[in-house]
Amino acid sequence: MTLPRLKVYRHDRGSRALITLAGEIAPATAPQVRAALERCLHDGITTIDVDLTTVGRCDNSGLRVFLDASRHAAASHASLRLHHPSPQTARLFTDTGSDLLLL
Repeated sequence: MTLPRLKVYRHDRGSRALITLAGEIAPATAPQVRAALERCLHDGITTIDVDLTTVGRCDNSGLRVFLDASRHAAASHASLRLHHPSPQTARLFTDTGSDLLLL
């Protein structure tokens, strides 16, 4: 069995960051996502946009990371928004009521 892979790209423009994720968000890769989002907040980014266009799958571990990061962002007077989730990921967010907070 092959472990899921995830690539994380970050592009800053002033106090705004675009994080583009490519691959799968699962227990093995969720720490990468958490680290990238926490690094943004540590660096003083106040608007974090996450592009999920090329994320094939996101499970509950990814959802947990995004919810935690959203709470941390709000506590830092920053915002986190997810963009272009796959139908599966959008369904996960909608089924858990997280869509209103994250999308």
